[in-house]
Amino acid sequence: MRKTATTDGPVIIKKYANRRLYNTESSSYITLEHLAAMTREGRDFKVIDAKSEDDITHTVLTQIIMDEEARGGHNMLPVNFLRQLISLYGDSMQTMVPGYLEASMDSFRRNHEQFKTAVEGAFANTPFAEIAKRNMAMFEAAAQAFKPGEGGAAAPLNGSKDDEIAALRAELSKLQDKVEKLGK
Repeated sequence: MRKTATTDGPVIIKKYANRRLYNTESSSYITLEHLAAMTREGRDFKVIDAKSEDDITHTVLTQIIMDEEARGGHNMLPVNFLRQLISLYGDSMQTMVPGYLEASMDSFRRNHEQFKTAVEGAFANTPFAEIAKRNMAMFEAAAQAFKPGEGGAAAPLNGSKDDEIAALRAELSKLQDKVEKLGK
C-alpha cells in the first residue's frame, strides 16, 4: 500500500504565470519531478492557477505523464492505446471511460501488490533467502576487511607500501571475481 500524507487535506500547489510551481506546505518552489515523486509516495495535492484560482491538477498530471513518456526508454502508453483513447473523445461512451480506467488501474494495483506479497512469501524460507543472507554476510565481511585500523586488509602489513598495494589489488580482484560469479 502506498504511503499517505499525514495532513488532513491535499497539499496546495500554486502555478504562476512564469510556469513556476509553489508548494504552500513547504513554502518552496518545486518542479514537476517533485510532483511526480509526491504522486509515487501517495501524497495528495491540488494544483491551482495562482491568478485565476482554477484547479489545473488534471493538466499538470497530464504534463507529468507526457514528460515521463518523452524521457525515452520504455513507454507505458502504447500507440494503439493512445489512438483508442483519442477515438473515444466525443463518443457517447466518453463519460464512462474515466471510471472504467480508474477501476482498471485500482484492480491492477491490487493485483500487483498481491503478486509482490506472494513472491516475497514464496522466497522467504527457501534456499534463495539463505543464499541472499550468506551473500550479505560475505559482503559485510569484505567491507570490514577494508576498514583501516580494524584488523582488516587495510591495516598495516609486514612489507613495503608497494607490496601492501599489490596485495590489496589482488584481494580486490578476487572479490570482484566472486561478485561477478554470484551475479551470474
